[in-house]
Amino acid sequence: MTDIRTLPSAEPLKFAYWVPNVSGGLVVSTIEQRTSWDYDYNVKLAQTAERVGFEYALSQVRYASSYGAAQQHESTSMSLALLLATEKLKVIAAVHPGFWEPAVLAKFILTADQFSKGRAAVNVVSGWFKNEYTDLGLPWLEHDERYRRSAEFIEMLRGLWTTEEFDFNGDFYRSHRFSLRPGPYPVEGRPHPEIFQGGNSTAARFNGGAHADWYFSNGKDFDGFTEQYDDVTAIARAHNRTVRFGLNGFTIVRDSEAEAREQLREIIAHADVKSVEAFRASVQQAGASTGDKKGMWADSSFDDLVQYNDGFRTRLIGDAEQVATRIVDYKKRGVDLMLLGFLHFIEEVEQFGEKVLPIVRSLEADLLRAGDVAD
Repeated sequence: MTDIRTLPSAEPLKFAYWVPNVSGGLVVSTIEQRTSWDYDYNVKLAQTAERVGFEYALSQVRYASSYGAAQQHESTSMSLALLLATEKLKVIAAVHPGFWEPAVLAKFILTADQFSKGRAAVNVVSGWFKNEYTDLGLPWLEHDERYRRSAEFIEMLRGLWTTEEFDFNGDFYRSHRFSLRPGPYPVEGRPHPEIFQGGNSTAARFNGGAHADWYFSNGKDFDGFTEQYDDVTAIARAHNRTVRFGLNGFTIVRDSEAEAREQLREIIAHADVKSVEAFRASVQQAGASTGDKKGMWADSSFDDLVQYNDGFRTRLIGDAEQVATRIVDYKKRGVDLMLLGFLHFIEEVEQFGEKVLPIVRSLEADLLRAGDVAD
């Protein structure tokens, strides 16, 4: 029997997809991507994903036109639109402290939560793109200060969503006997809209364990994910909390492993070199600016950054059975949710739901029968 720390949850894995609400798809490459950032495409995609078994979608946040993302729709607006176009799908809006006041965002999300009957969520992004702040005259904080601000932001959201006459006195945010009504839509077992937060750095891991409901990891191999899982879980336990884990992965499912690997080779061969290099120059200061050099993208290669959240490193590349097996191997290591990107979104999301998900569920049933799951 595996050590209890690594026993997978008895709950079925959850699946999310990246909402392509920015132009350029999920890879910074000139290869054809039968994916669009427009509203009609994204509504059809959300409805398709919901139908084939995806439970979550994550709307990206980008403000400045840059790095292969020349056009973009704002994340909270897109999330509300998709919530209203679906019946079961939970939609996570990525948001930046520094651009939002927490009470204003909290009110927006509560409205979306009421309209969608409890399906709104947020992903708090501490910020890596300095120019988005400085070009708008907003302060750009030192790395760990950005995460300290995010910690207060999360606590403000949670407090405003769950406490009447909420008082908070932080270094970045304050409230005095403030109430938001109506509160969250009542969902059994969910006190408030779910709060996600990601990152690789020590500061990000602390926030994940001490404050967030979910911790998102950039693309990682098994050892890389386990190292983050251990850190964040230890922090959560020290704060008498539990946290769930999401993992980013770019998925290439083809009839054979050789076809899938050839597709990956073509994506990288057609990389938009100028955009990837510009992105690398901007984001790798995030890791370099931390004391222990553990920040996001600190050790990412050029090839990794063609998928801008290191999705290739998760290696979900092969035929349906290979990809399903690798996904369940991540579940065995503590992953609760897979956040997936695709080249041709609608057709590949549908294919994933029809070909890969049934194998995942079968493998999960094998684990359950064998008793190799946590209570």
